[in-house]
Amino acid sequence: MVDISITGAFASWQLAARDLLRRGVTPDEVQFVEDPSAKAFQSEPATGGGPSFVVPRRFVELAQAAAAHPSPGRWATMYRVLWRLVREDRGLLELADDPDVQALAALQPSQTALPGFELELSPTAGGATRQAPSAAPIIPAAADLDGLASAAVACTACELYKNATQVVFGRGPAAAQIVLVGEQPGDQEDVQGAPFVGPAGEVLDRALAEIGLDRRSVYITNIVKHFKWEPRGKRRIHQTPRANEIQACRPWLEAELTVLKPRVIVCLGSTAAQALIGPQFRITRSRGQFYPSRWAPWIMATYHPSAVLRAEDPAGADAVYRWLADDLKEAARRIIPGTPPSNA
Repeated sequence: MVDISITGAFASWQLAARDLLRRGVTPDEVQFVEDPSAKAFQSEPATGGGPSFVVPRRFVELAQAAAAHPSPGRWATMYRVLWRLVREDRGLLELADDPDVQALAALQPSQTALPGFELELSPTAGGATRQAPSAAPIIPAAADLDGLASAAVACTACELYKNATQVVFGRGPAAAQIVLVGEQPGDQEDVQGAPFVGPAGEVLDRALAEIGLDRRSVYITNIVKHFKWEPRGKRRIHQTPRANEIQACRPWLEAELTVLKPRVIVCLGSTAAQALIGPQFRITRSRGQFYPSRWAPWIMATYHPSAVLRAEDPAGADAVYRWLADDLKEAARRIIPGTPPSNA
């Protein structure tokens, strides 16, 4: 995590954000710390002129207005939208249903307070607003888990299905009281058609066995149902799904949770946590804490099992594994009626 001190003025954030973009620091890797006494941010000189970033004028206007909002999370929201505009989709602001666009819109003053700064989405050709893709229209009404899984096979709501071997739907009993939600299938999951059957699944199985929770008693799924990857030699390397891809696939997860009605939802990793708990959620700060949810009495987040595999050294891997196992143990305690969460 990179801590960036800024003065609280838009210009200070802008300089910092420009440098972070140039260095390729993702939104999940940075934390903005507001300090009125901070020195003016000094960007390191770029070699060879450095990359040039061009963003829509509309974003600059929206970001300037958002900077005046009292929310401490405004800087992170602004940087997340900026990153996606530059790295993913220059037309992002046209996606009315995108959660990051909505978060930026929530930071805008009212039209009466500052005319012209409401989030007025740019029309596409023909005058229609470009809508984010969604699986919602193809989800069968009143379907059980088997019906949902069968319908998901034909899902083409986003582009990920084109390069995936198959859809990987959730697995587990309809009576499960605990639901584990990961990010997306990996290479082995894509081949075998089941969630968490690769190396990360082995870590998860070890943690579940350690705390005495039978994997067959929990429901395991992902926020995204198709494997997103890029080729690297003969290997298929995982790529983090974009927000619009998560949003497109989200109706499947919501349908699963509606059928399951679990007692506890555990988000494995930041992608699932930010989708279900909130875009400002950070595993490093809030893992293991319980929150109310529209789908279950309690929802919490912990490290994704793959974080154990990515640790820099054995000591780091042991620490992450211990946090994962301890958090899963706390979640398992909540399936006992009348047991309050430790942070209630």
